[in-house]
Amino acid sequence: MRVRLIAVGNKMPKWVVQGYEDYVKRLPKDFALETVEIPMSPRGKNLDIAKAVRKEGDAMLDAIPAGDKVIAMEVLGKEWSTEQLADQAEQWRMDGYNVCLLVGGPDGLDPRCTARADQAWSLSRLTLPHPMVRVILAEQIYRAWTLMNNHPYHR
Repeated sequence: MRVRLIAVGNKMPKWVVQGYEDYVKRLPKDFALETVEIPMSPRGKNLDIAKAVRKEGDAMLDAIPAGDKVIAMEVLGKEWSTEQLADQAEQWRMDGYNVCLLVGGPDGLDPRCTARADQAWSLSRLTLPHPMVRVILAEQIYRAWTLMNNHPYHR
């Protein structure tokens, strides 16, 4: 199974890259986590935010391979415990799905991305910085894998 994190934003701070990569390298090849970075559209006083979000949405939708299960990371999505995430991941793997996790930019996901999603998942009702979400997702994906494989990491 492959988990693809499709996220708006590039040029992440060094600590984000290091934290994210630390968890990615722990995962086996048959449960790989990869990232597709979507450049953030310019924003400013005179720029149309809706147009910027639409442009990001176009790129995100284009990055989703046919047949993949799509999970929108949304503040109003369903909150899962780590155990529930592990159960979800096991089900995706048993059903033969690869998974795409969609993380929007500072103005959220394009509504078409949310509509395309098979599920909406919320890490928290808190507003989290998008760079931090990458690290949290990588850690939780790794933790779910450890639960699925009776690895001692999750105690």
